[in-house]
Amino acid sequence: MNSTVRIVDNYEEALAKNIVIVCLGFIINVINGMLVVTFFSNTMLSRDSRYILYIHLVINDMLMICVTVILYVLSYVSPLVNVSWCCILVVLSSTTFMITPLNLAGMAIERFIAICKPLHHSQICTPQRTYIFICLLWVLGAIHCLADIIILLLTQPISFFSSFVPCYITYVFPSKAHQEHTTASQVIYMSLVWIILIYTYCRVLFTARKAVSKGSANKAQSTILLHGVQLLLCMLSYIAPFMYIIITPVFPQHRANIGFCIYLLTIIMPRLLSPLIYGVRDQKFMKQMKEYFTCKVINVKIVPSKL
Repeated sequence: MNSTVRIVDNYEEALAKNIVIVCLGFIINVINGMLVVTFFSNTMLSRDSRYILYIHLVINDMLMICVTVILYVLSYVSPLVNVSWCCILVVLSSTTFMITPLNLAGMAIERFIAICKPLHHSQICTPQRTYIFICLLWVLGAIHCLADIIILLLTQPISFFSSFVPCYITYVFPSKAHQEHTTASQVIYMSLVWIILIYTYCRVLFTARKAVSKGSANKAQSTILLHGVQLLLCMLSYIAPFMYIIITPVFPQHRANIGFCIYLLTIIMPRLLSPLIYGVRDQKFMKQMKEYFTCKVINVKIVPSKL
């Protein structure tokens, strides 16, 4: 899809689209960077498993945005890339992409424990166990890519790694075995995440109906629903190729613009909404962020005046 966009676009369109993508990626990472700085500057937040999982999601999205923007720009700047370097970028992009839904499932489980098992929450959801869980997420995300690399070594000659191809996953992992493995992995991972989200939401819903004070339970319901919305946005990436195949024949003269819009919709927009859905909505986090950056601005103003 990226190679098609590169061929059809003229210079002005290509430049405009790359500027839009780079600027959006920069804006998203600046917003996410503010959230990360707020988290690490406050010991109260850094000891809470809920915020540890959230900030891991933010950092993972930042890394994914960087890699996907590089891949997008490369499709225009350098049509052919060394397979070894391209493999690193594609593997990193794929790993971060797989971690996002798993992290959402972990956040839903944490909310389920906090509402349905409140007496055990402090013992189960400790910072140490949360960091172990995050390491497990990276292992699960990396297993998928490690299997792809093993299949690549078994199906392609060593000379393939020194060749040059368009830096896109279908060119780096071209065999049918890769396609079957990717499909199976995505189906298993996504099915597991959806089961977790539906189960935790139903349990929290039943707890909210029985609770005398329903404020925290209702808030947890809304949070898990937002996890589901975010997961649906992430799943748009899976149907992106089908969207392109279906829409392109209807508007063949706009193939490049269709590809660009699908990229924005399935990759960029979910990462733009993520900090808004969670960070801005959380009053505790927003309060800490406002206080931290307000103090920074005041200090910056005071120091020059003294000089």
